[in-house]
Formats: sequence, structure tokens, C-alpha cells
Amino acid sequence: MLLWLTLTLLWSSPCWAGQTYGIGGGSYFSTSKDNESEITGIRVYIGLVGLIKSIQVRYGSSWSEKYGSPGGNAQEFILQPGEHIIAVYGTYRLYLRYLVLYTDFDRWATFGEKTGQEFFAYPDASEKVLTGLFGHHKLLGITDIGFQWDYPLIDVTSAQPDTTYIQNK
Repeated sequence: MLLWLTLTLLWSSPCWAGQTYGIGGGSYFSTSKDNESEITGIRVYIGLVGLIKSIQVRYGSSWSEKYGSPGGNAQEFILQPGEHIIAVYGTYRLYLRYLVLYTDFDRWATFGEKTGQEFFAYPDASEKVLTGLFGHHKLLGITDIGFQWDYPLIDVTSAQPDTTYIQNK
């Protein structure tokens, strides 16, 4: 019985994905972990009162579904080839209010208005990059957000085969 309870809690809880920032509550969302492409862009929808209403992630050339509530004005940040998001700064009150995405090309993008409780998220190893997002949303916007970090994918089309060999004499 204890094993079943433990597995149920782990299965239904997003705790495997890491820490979230915000008050939480509402419907859970998560970008797919099955993507075979890296994040190449982020689209954030900002509401009239400055709330971050929803978010989309671009993997390769395809956009994910829109996570959050409807409406808002879209702001977009497209990454350059080989560029990765390596840290996120933000603020929240009842809803997510502000995000700054930092990349390994010394670029950044800002979304929303800087008000409320601050947070700074980054991976546990310097080589890791942002690979996904998760959190909760209600009617007016995103109530909390978390970040999945992992090592970047290796581009097999640009990787050169090892042509060295040992010749037996």
C-alpha cells in the first residue's frame, strides 16, 4: 500500500521536473520531453495589465501548443543557430509578470513588466541549457513556471566522423 501511494504521488506531481516560481494553482502544463530538437525560440503573450498570459516554445522549426490562457500580445525571441538559453530571471505576484532569458551568445530578451517577487533560475552544471518549461495557469495567466535543464543535443549533421585509425604493422 505504501509503495502504491508513493508511486501515485510521484506520478501526479510535477516535482520530478524541479522547482517552480510563483504561487501556483490551476491547470498543469509541460512542454514535451520527447522533442528531438533543441529550443530555437520562445513566444510570450502579454495581457493588458502586464500579466504573462501564455507561452510557446519553438523546437527546431515547429512551435509547441500555446500554454496558458487565451489573449495577449505576442512577443517573440528567436535563437540563432547553436544558441541556447542558459539562465532565466523573472518576477511574479499572483501571476507571472516578467521574464528575462539569457543566452550563451551574450544576448537576452525581456517580456512583461518587472514587478513582484524576484527569482533567478539556472542549471546545476555550466554545460546544461534550457530544454523545456512546465508550470500552472488559470483564467488570467501563468501562476507558476519551472525550467528543465539538460545537455544540448549533438547535431549529427555537422559532427565529423573520426577518421583516425591504427594501422597494424
